[in-house]
Amino acid sequence: MSSSLDRPSPLDRRSFVKWVGAAGSGALLVPGWGRTAEGAVFRHTRFADDPFTLGVASGDPAADGFVIWTRLAPKPLEGGGMPASLVEVAWEVAEDEAFNKVVQKGVAIATPQLGHSVHVEVEGLKPDRWYWYRFKAGDALSPAGRSRTFPEASVVPDRLRFAFVSCQHYETGYFTAYQHMLKDDLDAVVHLGDYFYEYAAANNRPRRHIGGEIESLEDYRNRHALYKTDPDLQAMHAACPWLVTWDDHEFDNNYAAGISEQSGIDPQLFLTRRAAAYQAYYEHMPLRRSAVPRGPEMQLYRSVPFGRLANFFVLDTRQYRSDQPNGDGLKELNDASADPRGTLLGAKQRGWLTSGLIQSETTWNVLAQQVMMALVDRKAGVEKRYSMDQWPGYDNERQGLADFLHQRRVPNPIVLTGDIHKNYANELKVGYDDPDSATVGTEFVGTSISSGGDGSVLPRGGQELLDENPFVKFYNDERGYVRCDVTPDEWRTDYQVLEYVTKPDSPATTRASFVVENGRPGPQPV
Repeated sequence: MSSSLDRPSPLDRRSFVKWVGAAGSGALLVPGWGRTAEGAVFRHTRFADDPFTLGVASGDPAADGFVIWTRLAPKPLEGGGMPASLVEVAWEVAEDEAFNKVVQKGVAIATPQLGHSVHVEVEGLKPDRWYWYRFKAGDALSPAGRSRTFPEASVVPDRLRFAFVSCQHYETGYFTAYQHMLKDDLDAVVHLGDYFYEYAAANNRPRRHIGGEIESLEDYRNRHALYKTDPDLQAMHAACPWLVTWDDHEFDNNYAAGISEQSGIDPQLFLTRRAAAYQAYYEHMPLRRSAVPRGPEMQLYRSVPFGRLANFFVLDTRQYRSDQPNGDGLKELNDASADPRGTLLGAKQRGWLTSGLIQSETTWNVLAQQVMMALVDRKAGVEKRYSMDQWPGYDNERQGLADFLHQRRVPNPIVLTGDIHKNYANELKVGYDDPDSATVGTEFVGTSISSGGDGSVLPRGGQELLDENPFVKFYNDERGYVRCDVTPDEWRTDYQVLEYVTKPDSPATTRASFVVENGRPGPQPV
């Protein structure tokens, strides 16, 4: 049975003539037909190369729909390879994989201003069910993707099954974790940042970046495209919806708002670079139009509820933060880290978060964010050292949030964290020096997909860290991902680890599992 994507558009000779004049010698489109009300808009076009090299993705599900994404890029590592023209891209959503039961369809315009990316906010679907989607541009048909709507706000679902990941460095390893994740039949994936790395190409690594450290919009587009061509990453994007947020490497290592980690960087040039990075991030992620960047600003924080079972508060701890105190690194807590003006979230996002937590009616309240929240002492003995790039570096805000969770009795706070290429399972405490202090939540820190290369079961100095921080219940240095199985009664977390990432096709195993019981904060080993 043919679908609407197989039917050609009406022919228009004037559009053809305009196209020939506008396309120029660099166009990768073979002359076709289109309409020209807003200039040359290519509708029925033959491509010399597959324009769907970056695959498809979906994200930010609601009870009645989700975002579907693709980007036309026949030459993905050469700026995309598209002419500076508008291109019609048809899309459809079906209840079956064969697309015999199409329930929504339409046409989007891929513009050169946004790298010929396509973001469609599909609406009008039924809640809590799976759908399939695909795109067509001219004579080219995309791979099919699978996505799902989330349950309605009034419903308490029986189960949510998802994974969270972070830190995928193309050069230091393969993305084999996604091969194993693909078998888990997940409802969603949460990516906590460092989707790619901005560094220049380096020698003697399993894979290789292209070119130097990236700075321009075309640089960022090409780096995104390089990662998106990874078959394991592309397959996982097509398997279920993703919730994404960034950390630092999507722009520049350890940056804080408009401040570079390097001294002497011109602030205006740095913000210009940030605008390029933010735009390229939007172009390559399944995000809603509310996230379209405005120069060097882009609102990424948002909440995504899964019925009344769980609410994901997706945070941004980079764009609004003040500079790291004490020159970054591992330092003692002091007046600089305790400065009430220090912030990871910024006043507006912090107000949004606390307001959302107060009003939340879900069983589990999930903070999907980037840097470790627990006050982990990184030095054995009497002296104490804490990471100034993480929540301890902004200790007034960290303590304020812990007090808020405790005093407002927020139900079942679960913090999901990436960034540090290690696995942790932490109790979140009101006070860390007092072993009898109240536990107000649970933090699960996930290791990297590949960053850091092959790891080890317990890092060097790992036992000392566990002894120094009794609220840390698990610490591990292998690569992999974290799988979560959530019901109204309990939250189960499985740390899935790989033997190696410096060569393909590593086996995976469950290294440790923890359960959080409804109403009883803190991870309990299984």
